[in-house]
Amino acid sequence: ISNRDATGNKKKKSGKVAPAPEQTAEAAGYATLAKAILKKVEEKRKAPFPSNIKPMLTTLVDKPFDAEGWSYEVKWDGYRAIAYRNGKKTELLSRNNISFRDQFYPVYEALQNWNMQAVVDGEIVAANDKGFTSFQQLQNWRSEADGELFYYVFDILWLYGYDLTGLPLATRRDILKRVVPPDGLVRYSESFETSATEFFEAAKKLGIEGMIAKRNDSEYIPGARTKDWLKIKSGQRHEAVIGGYTRNEDSTKLFSALLLGVYKNKKLHFIGQAGTGYTDALRKEILDKLKPLETPKCPFAEIPVVNKPSRFRPRPPKAAVVWVKPKLVGEVQYQELTDEGVMRHPSFQGLRIDKKAQDVMMDVPVPVPAKKKVRNMIEEKIVQPVKAGKKGADRKTLLNPHHESQERSIGGHSLKFTNLSKLYWPEEKISKRDLLNYYYKIAPYILPYLKDRPQSLNRHPNGIYAESFYQKNVAGTIPPWLTTHDYKNTSKEGNKRFLVCTDEASLLYMANLGCIEMNPWHSRIQAPDHPDWCVIDLDPDTNPFTQVVEAANVVRSILDAVNVASWPKTSGSTGIHIYIPLGAAYDYDQSRMLAELIVTIAHREIGSFTSLERTPAKRKGKLYLDFLQNRAIQTIAAPYSVRPKPGATVSAPLHWEEVTNKLSIKDFTLHNMPARIREQGDLFKGVLGKGIDLEKVIKKISSVFG
Repeated sequence: ISNRDATGNKKKKSGKVAPAPEQTAEAAGYATLAKAILKKVEEKRKAPFPSNIKPMLTTLVDKPFDAEGWSYEVKWDGYRAIAYRNGKKTELLSRNNISFRDQFYPVYEALQNWNMQAVVDGEIVAANDKGFTSFQQLQNWRSEADGELFYYVFDILWLYGYDLTGLPLATRRDILKRVVPPDGLVRYSESFETSATEFFEAAKKLGIEGMIAKRNDSEYIPGARTKDWLKIKSGQRHEAVIGGYTRNEDSTKLFSALLLGVYKNKKLHFIGQAGTGYTDALRKEILDKLKPLETPKCPFAEIPVVNKPSRFRPRPPKAAVVWVKPKLVGEVQYQELTDEGVMRHPSFQGLRIDKKAQDVMMDVPVPVPAKKKVRNMIEEKIVQPVKAGKKGADRKTLLNPHHESQERSIGGHSLKFTNLSKLYWPEEKISKRDLLNYYYKIAPYILPYLKDRPQSLNRHPNGIYAESFYQKNVAGTIPPWLTTHDYKNTSKEGNKRFLVCTDEASLLYMANLGCIEMNPWHSRIQAPDHPDWCVIDLDPDTNPFTQVVEAANVVRSILDAVNVASWPKTSGSTGIHIYIPLGAAYDYDQSRMLAELIVTIAHREIGSFTSLERTPAKRKGKLYLDFLQNRAIQTIAAPYSVRPKPGATVSAPLHWEEVTNKLSIKDFTLHNMPARIREQGDLFKGVLGKGIDLEKVIKKISSVFG
């Protein structure tokens, strides 16, 4: 929890995860440092690489205490996990030896990039917008779109052939702090040597779940629950076994409440029913898991009376009970326990996949013998680094790498993504999943050029080498929540109902259809006959790309001479597009005439290798200066759009200074465009700014070029 960002790990073209640059720079020295530290460890501590270590457990106490020889840590609200890293082999296991490698794949991939042979103990958490951990957010985590994951490491058990569990905690943590990577998802969990009571009060005010107190000279005893490690909770939370569920009379909910219990003397004892804390999606997930466990036999030692009035529920609803075999474990937050041992105002926080039902027993606090400075310390070391990392963090993945079909809620709309491993670019091993994740990452940047614009859908449902087709008319084929635009063209195409991109959900809907590229109109539905920009398309035939670059710079020089700002981008195929902002002040005929005038002037200068002929046969291998793109319902690949071309090239906005003979369209791809956007920002946003004064521009062109 030192001053670290949340950059995480980035992916190479191959799909393998590459370490963050900051981590790479220091990783090479970790092994040397670790071995130097181990020279101080006695020879007798040599031990083979361990497996299936049971984590050391804490004892719950009712309040903090101040004593010499103790240090204090934040009680993380997540999943306890022991990480095993031995050369090329990596494992991340829960306290019950359940692998987290698929479920929390960013953490697993970060550990794979740790240049170390070690076994460490820590907690996997999800950080919320306030910089603290949220168990509910972690429980609902499916991909990086659901939030930032961290693995806070607080102990080290084995290192380069040495068993460290018998060393004092202070020594182990000193070793750990030296070898944990300085950046990324794996983080060192700070300890605080301060007043325990002040630390606890500060943690409560900041909304932290609680604190852990550890004796500095304690050894690590796997599987043991000792008083050398203590936990103090700032709120009442408890694991509980699900023994049944209820359905209230006349309720439309899948279930109304879960019946919860804990084990005592190998019998399940009822501790209450939780009827709040659920989303519709969570209810469905829980019920899907409970259905196979339904049984006619009550699993509790005594049958609970669920309809019994109490001072907390004087008029309980009539409820039917369904018993289930006690296999699933959940986490519950509650106000207090009644004298009968029943939770008051319980709220369900989420399922726990890391604990076995028979291990869940009542955690009763053990009594212990009987200051703003600490709060600032916690904020400085915990909250601010996480918030700073989240503020600058880029979007990562929407769809996880393991499930072939995934359903996500995007902007309030449920989208089901299927066939995610289908290779759209077989040679490069780039899948449909990769395409969807790309559009999710760059959605904030591409949407300004798609929003409220009818789309021409160029669908490649089986990849770039299979059959594709254009779909302009979507009448009767799309969900009702999508926006459409009816347009009667004067050409033979007649009436068509176009899909209109309005937001992230509609963008991803199109990509899910197999639309590798995004082809928007130049105008928006608010002014369908008035384009927002004029575009000049430099389309080569057999020309070398150096001639495309030369033509682009000639067009720029013409526009500069009449004080017209312009923005270039690669087509993502073979050419270059040059945009001029119009601000929807002119119609398509005026836009086309402006483009025709400019390319005619350019053709006078470079006519030896350019042509104004639309028919390819008449160009005779020359570069086409295309001004006819400026027509109603005509479309062109949007800025940042992927193209269905080898290499998964992208139509990339450029600085004019980049339009030189060193420019290569292949340098801009689905893989590196998000990083370029992070570094450069949106180079094309000026296109949506103030439009030109066409009358003044025409007069200026007439004056300068005759």
